[in-house]
Amino acid sequence: MSTLPNCPKCNSEYTYEDRGLFICPECAHEWAGGEAAATEEGLVVKDAHGNRLADGDAVTIIKDLKVKGASSSLKIGTKVKNIRLVEGDHNIDCQIEGFGAMKLKSEFVKKA
Repeated sequence: MSTLPNCPKCNSEYTYEDRGLFICPECAHEWAGGEAAATEEGLVVKDAHGNRLADGDAVTIIKDLKVKGASSSLKIGTKVKNIRLVEGDHNIDCQIEGFGAMKLKSEFVKKA
């Protein structure tokens, strides 16, 4: 008999596995387990189309964005190279020509 982990939310010992997920029948909490947990990294950021982003990727802005404190805005189609992923509301740190250092939300970019 294999030992399954206790639920991280309610610490129930009655968990079961279904299609790569562990499920707690008491609180209905689901979490990745098995092979999925081993390959998953800490920070997962996806673009507007659901593509997974990584440090060093190039992205394109998909919507005109107003920049606080600047007289102009970032136009649709602006390419941003060498992004860095960070935790928080604005989860992309980058350097944009003509604007300098910026923080962007991943929902307004697509992977180039």
